[in-house]
Amino acid sequence: MVDLRGLWSRAKAFFARLFRRKPPEPARFETGGKGTFRGFLAVAPWILPQRDYLVYVPKGHANRPEAPLIVLIHGCQQTPEDIAAGTRIADTADDLGCLVLLPRQKNGANRWGCWNWYDGGTARGWGETAIVAAQIEEVRDRYRIDRRRVFVAGMSSGGGLAAILGLRRPDLVAGTFIHSGTACGAASSPYMALAVISNGADTDVAQTGADARAAADPSTLPVPLIAIQGSLDTAVPPINAVQLVRQYLALNAHPAATSGAVTELPSPDRVASTTTNGRQVTTSEWNNGPRLVARHVLIDGLGHAWSGGDEQYPYNDAHGPDATGLLGAFVRSAPP
Repeated sequence: MVDLRGLWSRAKAFFARLFRRKPPEPARFETGGKGTFRGFLAVAPWILPQRDYLVYVPKGHANRPEAPLIVLIHGCQQTPEDIAAGTRIADTADDLGCLVLLPRQKNGANRWGCWNWYDGGTARGWGETAIVAAQIEEVRDRYRIDRRRVFVAGMSSGGGLAAILGLRRPDLVAGTFIHSGTACGAASSPYMALAVISNGADTDVAQTGADARAAADPSTLPVPLIAIQGSLDTAVPPINAVQLVRQYLALNAHPAATSGAVTELPSPDRVASTTTNGRQVTTSEWNNGPRLVARHVLIDGLGHAWSGGDEQYPYNDAHGPDATGLLGAFVRSAPP
């Protein structure tokens, strides 16, 4: 005789297991690597065109819809682990539910561990620009990424590479966040790189932005910029952030791109001054209608360091404003 009670109990247990909600996966870092034949460097032709990377996956990503992606590129004498810890980017990623891609510069590609933003091919979209672009595409395919919400951020030489990605690959990049970085194509040759960092571009970076706009699919624009700059930065002085703003104004067809002296910010559409931990913070904005085109944040008293970062790690300043918080707000407020 069939044991109906036992059969029913087993059936209930089976369906309970089948439909039981799985616990969310823990947050974690995963490793990877990607290269492209377009990634060879004129300044280091013996280095294979491949770079490793870390990916931070927030808790419960598998149970969520498509997520934004932040690409965070370290500076000279840093590692992905350094910039992740110093900026506390994992906390922001958990809060936003986004992933973070952290490219790693290869030993031998640059003696100081910098990204080669001054390499001619890289500035045109090849070289290390092509390598990081290939990493973005791989991560988009491996994880559920919202392709309309990929934001590239960087510090110092990483900021210079982020600036190039925004100009050369607007099909991949929804916005750029550059802390203490340089404009795309700022140096006419690798030999001019140090002079350019100290004194500003020896090329017409606004024209470079206009040319990039002419080459882009109009549907991929605008690519808004946030440029964070310390007033006391002697490694990458404030002139570089001014030129970044002018370049992105040209990329996004803002009429202020060529107005006024090239060594000064053009007249903003809005300007505000606040005080954070005793530091004056001046924020200037340019917009096309309701959409942000560029934002320049000048922090009085800040040197060459990530604002609001963890000082246990190199190139971080614990005083505010919190640059990572500004990055998170940028991602959160971007239009879908």
